[in-house]
Amino acid sequence: MLLRILPQAAALLMLCVQLLHASVLPAVSSYEFTAYRMQQYAVQQEKHGCRGAIVQAEARSADEPVLTRRCVIMKLPDFTVERYLEALRQSAAAVLLLLPKNMSAVPQDIIQTFMVSESEALLKDTIMPVYVTPEDEQLLYMYEEVKHAAASRTSSILVRVFRSMVTATVFQILVSNTNPIKPITDSTIITLEGVLPGAGEDASTIVITAHYDSYGLTPWLSYGADSNGSGVTILLELVRLFQKLYSNPHSQPPYHLLFSLTGGGKYNFLGTKRFIEENMDHAETSLLHDNVAFVLCLDTLANGDNMFLHVSRPPKPGTPQHAFVQHLEQVVSSRFPLVRFGMVHKKINLGESTVSWEHERYAMRRIPGFTLSHLEDPKAELRGSILDTVLHVDLRKMKRNAIVIAESLARFMYNLSDKGSPKDIQVFKGEMEFQDSRMSSLMSFLTSIPRATQLDKDPKHAILVNTLEHELRYYLHQVHRHTFRQDKRDPELTFFDQMEQPMMMYRIKPAAFDLFLGGCIAAYLAIVYYAIENCGYLYTKLKAAVKSKQK
Repeated sequence: MLLRILPQAAALLMLCVQLLHASVLPAVSSYEFTAYRMQQYAVQQEKHGCRGAIVQAEARSADEPVLTRRCVIMKLPDFTVERYLEALRQSAAAVLLLLPKNMSAVPQDIIQTFMVSESEALLKDTIMPVYVTPEDEQLLYMYEEVKHAAASRTSSILVRVFRSMVTATVFQILVSNTNPIKPITDSTIITLEGVLPGAGEDASTIVITAHYDSYGLTPWLSYGADSNGSGVTILLELVRLFQKLYSNPHSQPPYHLLFSLTGGGKYNFLGTKRFIEENMDHAETSLLHDNVAFVLCLDTLANGDNMFLHVSRPPKPGTPQHAFVQHLEQVVSSRFPLVRFGMVHKKINLGESTVSWEHERYAMRRIPGFTLSHLEDPKAELRGSILDTVLHVDLRKMKRNAIVIAESLARFMYNLSDKGSPKDIQVFKGEMEFQDSRMSSLMSFLTSIPRATQLDKDPKHAILVNTLEHELRYYLHQVHRHTFRQDKRDPELTFFDQMEQPMMMYRIKPAAFDLFLGGCIAAYLAIVYYAIENCGYLYTKLKAAVKSKQK
């Protein structure tokens, strides 16, 4: 009888050992990684983003029915408006979003859904911390474990109890920084400007501008390829090409070209506002004081087969703005007939605290202007997303849009229509062509650095601004850097610290696992003890069994 029991007991113990071995974690029981907190800022005392930073909670899947006081782990497809609002409704401890390394493999519908959810999250002011981090092997293992745990809750109670005792793993997420979040009172916004002086004493001024900062769910992962790396890239190519025209006295047009790269564009175009105020209200002489033909703002021009001209009021016939629009339409129809060109008219509502496009800042000071973009809706999610990466850039279409802008400007400044020039005339060809390699290099550089405004103290941000200034100085002689500081007593824009946090993931077994492991050890010791105590009896039985087999 005993000989029959011992093999069965041994087999049971071996099964337990295998189950324990299967539940062993693939790596260390604690893992530290860097997570980036969701935006937190205030524009004119209107708060946005999350006000919480501390996390100490158990990790749970978004599929779980109960999320209260839990850290909800999500991948890109999980981050929907419904699930985010459900986490808020249940007072979840935090949300941790895992970003895939290979964004090119993510379907477009998932990207669009995420952008909508991202925009919705940024509109709200919440105490629940939201963190984003690039996924890796350890974090993906945690995600799969909590996902599997959520799926197993539909199993029978016996299976769930056994799993919780043997194979279940509990993950604890911890941000141990207990320092209170503090406002940043010394943030700066830098605007760069440079001029190509026109021929004649009474030359009018054309302003070409683009904001260079980026925006998204978290500042440290906002690279802003289309919005607005494309506008900056096109502006810098326009500087190079028009410098060649202006350097020759015989081809110098009767217009000053003022180029500006503005900061704070994603925050109500604050850098543009301060730049205009400095030139209009404080400077004794400024090109903005003189006759400004129009302001051309470049925003989100790296994709699409549409080109929209956004205006605060339609240009009147006989004005420089109207003439330029006619040249735009002519270039598009003659050179790129597949591009749909349209004008979008949106009045400025002085009762609103924010503006939609950069030209509205100029329009408020009665300076005529418009914005060119392939987006029709100023609230398009692409204008403020961490997924606005270089994957959203079509270099061929960006170059096409740049050609339309350059050719239209040249036709306007040289008045080619009244001189009987053919409709399909090309000014920028041969040595004056747009350089694909230069545009690609500029875009690669711009999308290699997070350009969020609140990162102005980061060394990479200084490299960004210095490089842009160097590009302007290489082609322009009159380049100025304007540094605008916030009024500490009444700031228009307030940022907050602790946007980059070390986060810990602890892997632990539940208490039931310790009980189960203790039972297995006790059973093993009992069997060993029994075998030792009855060694003589077992030996006699074993010897008799061997002899019987030999007979």
